[in-house]
Amino acid sequence: MSASDDSLSLLIGRVAKELSRAFDDVLTAAGGSTPVWQVLRALAAGEHRTQAELAAAIGVRQPTLTHHLDTMERSGLVTRDRGDANRRVQRVTVTESGEHLFLRLRRAAASFDGRLRAGLDDGEVAELRRLLAQLTENARPD
Repeated sequence: MSASDDSLSLLIGRVAKELSRAFDDVLTAAGGSTPVWQVLRALAAGEHRTQAELAAAIGVRQPTLTHHLDTMERSGLVTRDRGDANRRVQRVTVTESGEHLFLRLRRAAASFDGRLRAGLDDGEVAELRRLLAQLTENARPD
């Protein structure tokens, strides 16, 4: 059976796994990981400060995010504090070390993105984005 005989979903799944592994390798070499990059990127956007907002922004459950934040806090990348108005809400802040790592990871991510775009012109990248959005829409349940 050739690759062209595979279902589209299997092919996309294989490509997604390969790209995810390669991207995580790049981030690891820069001193981070995909979860660390996702958290720092969401915090850098300035819109997601509570753990609940962060979890929703990066598409993980709150217990998973708590695990990542525990590790990041121990590493000195973020701090968490409880708000005065609602003690159950934890606000997350990036430390100076976290900001430095964010900049390194952003450069690594941009370099990886450049590798992915090699041989593709802007129109092809736009078409790929459109096609992926259509596939995402098609995959949603009715």
